[in-house]
Amino acid sequence: MKLYYSPGACSLASHIVLNEIGTPFETEKMNLAQKAPLTAIHPKGYVPLLRLDDGSILTEGVVIMQYLADQKPELKLMPKAGSMERYRAQEWLNYIASEIHKGFSPLFSADRMIKDETARASFKEQTKENLNKRFAWLDSEMANKNFIMGDQYTVADAYLFTCMSWGKYVAFDTSSFKNLTNWNARVYQRAAVQKSLKTEGLLS
Repeated sequence: MKLYYSPGACSLASHIVLNEIGTPFETEKMNLAQKAPLTAIHPKGYVPLLRLDDGSILTEGVVIMQYLADQKPELKLMPKAGSMERYRAQEWLNYIASEIHKGFSPLFSADRMIKDETARASFKEQTKENLNKRFAWLDSEMANKNFIMGDQYTVADAYLFTCMSWGKYVAFDTSSFKNLTNWNARVYQRAAVQKSLKTEGLLS
């Protein structure tokens, strides 16, 4: 397998899961500002892209992570297919994708899309207020839990860890969320996380 990624982007979550399962794979760093190389691999033109051993391309991080988890079901990175726990994990993945991942997206594009300084500042403030509400709910959900699904680490943890790491790039402070801060520290210490961060040049 081969993962096409951009350092620190949402593809980091797939990178972490690849290292969790321990299956040999290659990586290729992509520049998100240069669309031609990406669209040459797949018309969607964004990461993550996973080239499977048969040469086909799998897209969408949430799908890629579940596919990878199912390659090593004994690791329980996703609950058993068809179980209610599986649907709960998918519920979490969908929430992270739609409310957290996409909640951060406007903060990365605001400087480019909104030229008026006052309007841009107001937009960023409102976006951060919305994110704060989402993180407050997440923080309450993480009380007395080691990981998102309880005691079992899953791909949902890798995904939320990746999204939470974006706060430092857009001046969104998450330090007041104590349960999430403690959870984040646990995930950060995982060998697969450390290895992925080092490969992507995010950890010396």
